[in-house]
Amino acid sequence: MPALLPAGEPAPADGTLPAEALTGLGSRPFGVYVHVPFCATRCGYCDFNTYTADELGSAASFGSWLDGLRAELDLGARVLAAGERPVPAAETVFVGGGTPSLLGARRLGEVLAAIRESFGLGDAAEITTESNPESTSPEFFAGIREAGFNRVSLGMQSAAEHVLRVLERRHTPGRAVAAVGEARTAGFEHVNLDLIYGTPGETDEDLRASLDAVLSTGVDHVSAYALIVEDGTAMARKVRRGELPMPDDDVLADRYELIDGVLGEAGLGWYEVSNWARDDEARCRHNLGYWQGGDWWGAGPGAHSHVGGVRWWNVKHPARYAAMLAEGNSPAVGRELLSAEDQRIERIMLELRLATGFPVEILDEPARLAAKQLVADGLLRRDALAAGRCVLTNRGRLLADGAIQRLIG
Repeated sequence: MPALLPAGEPAPADGTLPAEALTGLGSRPFGVYVHVPFCATRCGYCDFNTYTADELGSAASFGSWLDGLRAELDLGARVLAAGERPVPAAETVFVGGGTPSLLGARRLGEVLAAIRESFGLGDAAEITTESNPESTSPEFFAGIREAGFNRVSLGMQSAAEHVLRVLERRHTPGRAVAAVGEARTAGFEHVNLDLIYGTPGETDEDLRASLDAVLSTGVDHVSAYALIVEDGTAMARKVRRGELPMPDDDVLADRYELIDGVLGEAGLGWYEVSNWARDDEARCRHNLGYWQGGDWWGAGPGAHSHVGGVRWWNVKHPARYAAMLAEGNSPAVGRELLSAEDQRIERIMLELRLATGFPVEILDEPARLAAKQLVADGLLRRDALAAGRCVLTNRGRLLADGAIQRLIG
C-alpha cells in the first residue's frame, strides 16, 4: 500500500495559484518532475505510488496516463502564465517512478516532447530518467538518447544475489553493470547508480563487492540509501512476523562510513548526505532544485509540486488522475501555503544535508546557541560556523536528523 498523501487544504479545481506564488517565477530554478506509476512487480520494501498490471486491471493504461500527462502539462503552462513573467523553460526534467523504462524509448520520447511543447526546455537542460536494469537494452538507451535525454539513473541496489532476493528485485547482479555500458555506448556521459545498504543478510563483504562493481563501471554519480522498513510493505510484514530482522542503526552507520570512504578514495565526493558525484557537472541539478528551494511542476498520479511557497499534490490512482484531467479539472487534491517561518524551517531541514550547508543568518537566537553546542558535540564544523555557515561534519552526517531537530527546536 503506497504511503498516504499529507493533510492540507483543498486544491482549486482549475489549478490556479495565489498571485504571490508567481512573483519571482523564473528567477528561481524551475524543473519538471514526471511520475510514472507503473511497475512489472512490487518490490517488498517499496511504498512508492506504483501499480502492477494485475493491480490496475483495465482501470488505466500507458495510453490513458500519457493523455492525462499531456493535459496536466498544458494546464501547468496556463497556470504559470498567469504571472507577470513568461512561463519559465524547464532547466531540469526528471522522469521517475515506478519504472519509467517500462514505457519504452518511444513513449519516453513522447513524454519529453510534451514537456517541450508545454513549458519548453532550457538550452542546457538536464534531462534524466530512472530506469530498472531488467527493462533496458542497447536499443532503449539509443532511443532515449536520440529523444533528448542526457542523464540516466539506474536502480542497482546491490551486486549480491541474496540481497536482491530479499529486496525482491528482479534483475541479476551483473545486469546493472551491463546496462551502464550500454548507456555509455549510446552516448550518455552522466549515469547514476542507486544502492541500498543495510538489507537483512547483507555483509560488509557484500557491500564492498557492490561498491567494486559500481566503480568498475566508471559512473560519475552514486546514490546510496539506508534500507527503511516502511509500514504497509511486504517487508514490514515479514519483520513483524519475525521472518526478517529490523535493520540495525549501528550497522547502518558503519555501512555508510564504508560507502563514503570507498567512494571518496575513488574520487567521488559527497554533496548531499546520500549522494556522491565525480565533479560539479555530475551532480543532479534537478534534486539540487528540491534541496535549495527551487520551483517544480510535478506531473502524474501522486506527484508533488512546489512554486513560490505553495506545495500541492495530485490524486494517487492513475484511473482517477486520467478521469479528472479528461473532465478539464486539475488532478491536485490538496495543497499547503507555506508561511515564511515554514519556508525557513524547510530550508534548514534540506540545506543542512548539503555539503555547502546554509548561512547562520537564517537561524534565530535559540538555534544559534544550538548550533554552537552542535559544534561542541562534533556534529557541525567549527571552521564553517566561524565563517557564517552551518555545515555537517562527517559524524554529523550520521546524525543529521538529530542535528536538524536541535536547530528547529
